[in-house]
Amino acid sequence: MRRADRLFDILQTLRVAVKPMTAATIAERLEVTVCTVYRDIATLQARRIPIEGAAGIGYLLRRGFDLPPLMFTADEIDAIAVGARLVRRLRDPGLQKAANSVLNKVTTALPGALRGGLMAAPFFVSDGDAETPKGVDLSELRRAIRETRKVRITYCDVHGQRSDRTVWPVAMAYYVDVTLLGAWCELRSGFRHFRVERIMTSAILDDRFSTDGGKLMERWFALQGRQTSAP
Repeated sequence: MRRADRLFDILQTLRVAVKPMTAATIAERLEVTVCTVYRDIATLQARRIPIEGAAGIGYLLRRGFDLPPLMFTADEIDAIAVGARLVRRLRDPGLQKAANSVLNKVTTALPGALRGGLMAAPFFVSDGDAETPKGVDLSELRRAIRETRKVRITYCDVHGQRSDRTVWPVAMAYYVDVTLLGAWCELRSGFRHFRVERIMTSAILDDRFSTDGGKLMERWFALQGRQTSAP
């Protein structure tokens, strides 16, 4: 969790608290250490957020304090509502959970007059046809991309042939009916696209790969104007 998100979550937690909350309780909710909560609360207090209390006693947010309301245009609210619904059909539980969290945060921060437009937005987004992957955690794949870690996969192609590969994950490509992992494949010595539902097993390795100063991603994007079908 990013620190900015964590600070926001601490404020949201304290806003609805009816009695002092200990750092241990907050840490358990946010799945962080107690020391992290102490540091974050000290940071918020240094920014003149009126958090009262002390270690071992608990903390409360002084009544009357509120975050500045977020202001969006009608089109921006529509974009948030539709975007969250689109994410839900990607068959990526991590992104689905994150989308719901974003909706909750934005809804809480919006002025009351605008909340209805987000909570009851008159939009329908179909579920799509993408299959749910069973042999790979998409959150872990995205983490491997961020951390430039190699991934070992067992892959089953369209003909039912299995192969073990070590790949350098570069990007995720989300389509209505399929999600692809774009990667450099050591077995084929080239870029390949792997349908995530055909990945039978996967493991993130300790080995890292070089992005060559961003050129690896540039090369992958340059291929997107060509065929992106998966083997």
